[in-house]
Amino acid sequence: MHILIVEDEVKIAEYLAKGLNESGYSTAIAENGVRALSCLQQQSFDLVLLDVMLPDLDGWQVLHTLRTFSQIPVLMLTARDHVLDRVKGLELGADDYLTKPFSYIELLARIKSLLRRVPRLEQEAYQVSDLVLNRLKHEVYRNVQKIDLSQKEFALLQLLMEHQGQVMTRSQIASMVWNINFNTDTNVVDVAIRRLRSKIDDHYTPKLIHTVRGMGYKLDECP
Repeated sequence: MHILIVEDEVKIAEYLAKGLNESGYSTAIAENGVRALSCLQQQSFDLVLLDVMLPDLDGWQVLHTLRTFSQIPVLMLTARDHVLDRVKGLELGADDYLTKPFSYIELLARIKSLLRRVPRLEQEAYQVSDLVLNRLKHEVYRNVQKIDLSQKEFALLQLLMEHQGQVMTRSQIASMVWNINFNTDTNVVDVAIRRLRSKIDDHYTPKLIHTVRGMGYKLDECP
């Protein structure tokens, strides 16, 4: 497995590369965002470790550009632990998020988890009431009106529609959409649900996303 480390702090980059090499992975280092995108366009990688605070292009910009041409797994590394920062990274298409300082053991476990993922067999389209999601075209319509969703909003909606009428717990949603086991006091899932509701529910009837108190969320025509 070939991993690209995008980190401008030389000592951290070399520490990560040494550890991953000893764990059986091959690595390459990009010291800034421009170099990272160049590497990703010219070489084949299985995963990207992406620092947020980079010179020239920051991690958010690199991730945004990367998602226009590749769906390679991305693990964000950052010293910023604010929930909105995590939501931003995940909605831009990050697959996991690790806050500095972190233990190498945890980093390695998350890398292995990301690399183990197997794409699911999915149907082409889903419909609940007048809400339609086309997976292949990556389009969502409510009452025949097209709705623009971020990548993670689309994945979240698809998950809820796949499990129509079933209550999905916050931990299930976090694991299946972001492949992360969030702490119980983290409200990333709640924030993501609130944003999704504002786009597909707030201006339409019937309301389709329902909160099941003490349990989680479900999508259905009836509460």
